[in-house]
Amino acid sequence: MLLTCTDRATEPACFFEIFLHMKRENRRAWRDLAYYSSLGFQVALSIFIGLFAGVYLDRRIDTTPWFTLIGLGLGIAAGFRNIGLAIKKSRRL
Repeated sequence: MLLTCTDRATEPACFFEIFLHMKRENRRAWRDLAYYSSLGFQVALSIFIGLFAGVYLDRRIDTTPWFTLIGLGLGIAAGFRNIGLAIKKSRRL
């Protein structure tokens, strides 16, 4: 099938048009790839949010290092939760 958006390939509408013309298996593979490749970003972001929230509270209340450690632990737990949800999702497929 000839796609019409070769001259405007960077536009989001073009990517959506190409995505619509893909076979169902390819669409699913691309969707899964996007989800699993963002998983590392989700884990890192969870850890950094917990860490920075803990550092902020420690500086605000002057309880160094307790809130930093608690925030880091909560961030790591949230990251592992995201990984667990991804594993559960992959087993359902």
